Amino acid sequence: MAEEEEITYEEEEEEEYTEEETQETIVETKKEPQPPPPKLAHPPPPPAAVPPLRRKSSANYRAYAIEPHDKRKSKITASRKLQLKALMLQVAKHEMEKEEEECAQEKERYLSDHCTPLELAGLGLTELQEMCRQLHEKIGKVDEERYDMEARVNKSINEIQDLNQKIFDLRGKFKRPALRRVRLSADAMMQALLGSKHKVSMDLRANLKQVKKDDTEKENREDKLEQCVRWVPCVSP
Repeated sequence: MAEEEEITYEEEEEEEYTEEETQETIVETKKEPQPPPPKLAHPPPPPAAVPPLRRKSSANYRAYAIEPHDKRKSKITASRKLQLKALMLQVAKHEMEKEEEECAQEKERYLSDHCTPLELAGLGLTELQEMCRQLHEKIGKVDEERYDMEARVNKSINEIQDLNQKIFDLRGKFKRPALRRVRLSADAMMQALLGSKHKVSMDLRANLKQVKKDDTEKENREDKLEQCVRWVPCVSP
């Protein structure tokens, strides 16, 4: 029974394989043949070669920056630019003159309101002296107020500068002060920092031991002689 079952399985597999082949052949026959592509009279030009990438070295970058490039022509001519510039300057001049006139009128209005003309007709000497004394007192008060206001303004300006400096310090961005390069020795630097407390000399060359050239040459010769004596072979008599 087992052999008959195996034979039947093999036959079924062969039948399935043949059916798949027949279906593939039917699908291929149904496909219409595609016409060949038309031949061109002139062959297409070869693709343009891609330019090599420019290295951003110092020499190449400078040469590329110096090379003349095609600039777009501006739509406004030079004469039109000059005309517009002249008109802008004329308008700005007119605005400045108008602002100056307004300031002068405001000043006259303020003086007429606060500084009334003096009535000196029919006044005696004592009355004139009293009037002068009152005017001096008013001038003193005005000067005191002006001084106080200037002090407040300066104080507020200093506070604003300190706060801005703190902000720059917190951000890590601060303006370096304009420093002047000065060549200073170690002694001069320590003297500027410590003042009279600096007593030890920082000159290292002065503390070095002075050795004569003859002594060094003699020592070198003695060392060489000692080395030669060490390496001389002993000869038996």
